[in-house]
Amino acid sequence: MKASALFKEYVWLVGTIRRAGRITLREINERWLRTEMSDGVEFSRTTFRRHRTEVEEMFGINIDCDNENRYYIDDAELFREESVQQWMLNTLTVSNIVSEARGLHDRILLESIPSESEHLPMVVEAMRENRCLSISYQRYGKDNVSHWVIEPYCIKLFRRRWYLLGRMADGGFLTLSFDRITEMAMLDKTFELAPDFDAQTYFSNYYGVMQGGSEPKQRMVLRAFGNERFAMRDLPLHHSQKELAVGDDYVDFEVRLHPTSDFLAQILSRGRWLKVLEPKEIALKIKQMHLEAAEE
Repeated sequence: MKASALFKEYVWLVGTIRRAGRITLREINERWLRTEMSDGVEFSRTTFRRHRTEVEEMFGINIDCDNENRYYIDDAELFREESVQQWMLNTLTVSNIVSEARGLHDRILLESIPSESEHLPMVVEAMRENRCLSISYQRYGKDNVSHWVIEPYCIKLFRRRWYLLGRMADGGFLTLSFDRITEMAMLDKTFELAPDFDAQTYFSNYYGVMQGGSEPKQRMVLRAFGNERFAMRDLPLHHSQKELAVGDDYVDFEVRLHPTSDFLAQILSRGRWLKVLEPKEIALKIKQMHLEAAEE
């Protein structure tokens, strides 16, 4: 069997077990036979054991079995919302589903995902080898091009754009959008990653990729109306989000983060369906932004 076909089977197996929670081999086989990949051939126990081993080696995912011979993936950290495994498996699972629906391609509309084929491989290689990068960068609305030598600490995908977090010679950090990089080269100069650095923790108190600014981390209370209250339950704005109160047509949520401009822009984009209750200075800022947007 071709490697590509086997790879699709591995992704299908992980997705099937993950969605089921706990599932027997018989149930796996029943679902397998309903796919085009099976060609009507059953998923044998030998095939399952081989795939189970390959999945662990390829993805680092261990498929366990309980006392009732039900298979499961028991690793919540592995599938946290922003983990590499979560993103990779979601992407590959969707690809599998779409490729299986060959007759529906004209009825499945997708959003493009940036490959950043020019910069991404070099950045990843530099991160792997702890080598510095020389970068030329042109910000939006600026004629001049800035030049930096940075230590590549991590990359982050946000709103269909790749960003690089780099540490500069003075110890400060810089976040750069891949699409604004005009030139990049990997240097022989190496660096040591700070032992206490954790990428997830670094961004945990922010909405997206923007940091800094004069606003400290603070508690904010947001009131969502109409369908927005359900959308925020399904897709929280931030990992700190908590539900505080439920009214007839609204739900109040609490978040704790730095109110950076990208977070304020997200609130602004929801229009009258999302209101800031606390703190008052943030509520007034959002109000002023709405008024300026409505000016003729």
